[in-house]
Amino acid sequence: HAKHTARVANEERLEELDLPQMVPNNQDPKNTAFTLSVDALVGGISTGISAADRATTLRLLADGDSTSDMFCRPGHIFPLRAKAGGTIERGGHTEASVDLCRLAGLASAGVLCEIVTADSMGMARMPELLEFAKEHDLAFTTIEDLICYRIDTGDFDGAAELEAKSAATVTA
Repeated sequence: HAKHTARVANEERLEELDLPQMVPNNQDPKNTAFTLSVDALVGGISTGISAADRATTLRLLADGDSTSDMFCRPGHIFPLRAKAGGTIERGGHTEASVDLCRLAGLASAGVLCEIVTADSMGMARMPELLEFAKEHDLAFTTIEDLICYRIDTGDFDGAAELEAKSAATVTA
């Protein structure tokens, strides 16, 4: 049901893991902040492309004890850099995955993949996603729901950098 290489969004650890932006001038229309791709060098990895190899790499990326030398570059996992303010700053899938993990009390790392349509000809949209969630008994929410929840509950943790950045821009 999923297509494309799995990606991980990790808000805090990308600098520690020596994972800079993939390109200095990001021209992605949605401004998705890709870093260098990686594979794990530990845990019995073979080529890096199998589901088991990618799962090992993803677990290692989310592990607070992992270090830069545990990864090779390039690889099959594409870490993404979430904005510090999460969905309050940017209403993207990257930030939503980190927000959901943080709200659940987990490490600020989420795994993303895209669900394809039944004919595998495109990415599933809301009607197909709702049906998929129902068919597989999955909870369903939207980025807009998450933003509303954060606003309604006054959950602006992680948005301090956004406020400081905005203040600096206004005074500059």
